[in-house]
Amino acid sequence: MPPYTDTELMITRAAQELEDGDTTLVGVGVPNIACNLAKRTHAPELEMIYESGTIGSNPSQLPLSIGDPVLASNAKSVVPMTQSFGNYLQAGRIDVGFLGGAQIDREGNINSTVIGDYDDPTVRLPGSGGACEIASNTHRTIMITPHTKRRFPEEVDFITSPGYVGGRENRKELGLRGGPEAVITDKGVLRFDESGEMYLAAIHPSSTEAEVQEATGWELTVADDVSETRTPTPEEIALIREDLDPDGIYTE
Repeated sequence: MPPYTDTELMITRAAQELEDGDTTLVGVGVPNIACNLAKRTHAPELEMIYESGTIGSNPSQLPLSIGDPVLASNAKSVVPMTQSFGNYLQAGRIDVGFLGGAQIDREGNINSTVIGDYDDPTVRLPGSGGACEIASNTHRTIMITPHTKRRFPEEVDFITSPGYVGGRENRKELGLRGGPEAVITDKGVLRFDESGEMYLAAIHPSSTEAEVQEATGWELTVADDVSETRTPTPEEIALIREDLDPDGIYTE
């Protein structure tokens, strides 16, 4: 079996964040592969919900969008998008949400709106979609992104999706559920301390603490017991390459 890629390592590590019986709101791409990998390995009772309104999805092949019919073919039910957000997400029935973004700061706030000044930006991005609702209402948020300094500034240019805005207590005062649980990158795993600030919890085998710090826009705290991420198993790599993304659409 050829060596695993950085993306395959992120997928397998993100899958480990999911517990059997969790309900998760799934997006397409890498998060979708991570969720389906978890369901086919250690979390067979994982309940997957997609933004388009498919409840209890069990896709037989890789969906290319949240509107892909393959999501409905094996789902427990299909409801209007307003119900999937209102009756499930905003009602607090989703355990885990997966998110990404152009910028993620030290408090886990996500920017997917603009780079630079809002009124005169350097780059205007797609915006929130459902990301703000996911970040505000799920009980745990997991972020997956490549680790570069421009993606990890000390403070985002615009808060599209709230993390620990001003700290954990302030998030509670704002009436927001849960909060960021982990950030999975191609260099390691970052988590959040009691105050709501990001710290380095685990390093991937191919990275070092110095490389993680170099790719981060602030002085990053490192856990006293920082660990090394386990490498993907042959079973996991085979599932990704042969079943979940055989054409390498998201993994190459």
